[in-house]
Amino acid sequence: MRIERGGILFAALAILALASCKPEAGGKLEPVGQQRTDMLHAACIKSGGNYIRQGSGDAFYCLNATRDAGKTCSASSDCQSGCLARSRTCAPVKPLLGCNAVLTGEGMEVMQCVE
Repeated sequence: MRIERGGILFAALAILALASCKPEAGGKLEPVGQQRTDMLHAACIKSGGNYIRQGSGDAFYCLNATRDAGKTCSASSDCQSGCLARSRTCAPVKPLLGCNAVLTGEGMEVMQCVE
């Protein structure tokens, strides 16, 4: 039986490629689906956050209270979350969801929407 060089080379490359696909020794795959959602929910609650569903889809957010909520600000860099343009105060939660008039790092008013 005659085996061509190209066939042996292809087989060797295929074996190397397959070997690189397996997880490292002791490595675990990240959870997916409902298991991942449950894991993120538990981590959010443990950190003191509030795990909420946003909109009608499957978008979930972990809202965390900010330490500087209500503090006077003149730019986003003054706050953990964002500087609300109308009140010129730091936002009470992070991330700031929905559409809000906020101040940029330079103090310019812009509309920011996070859906």
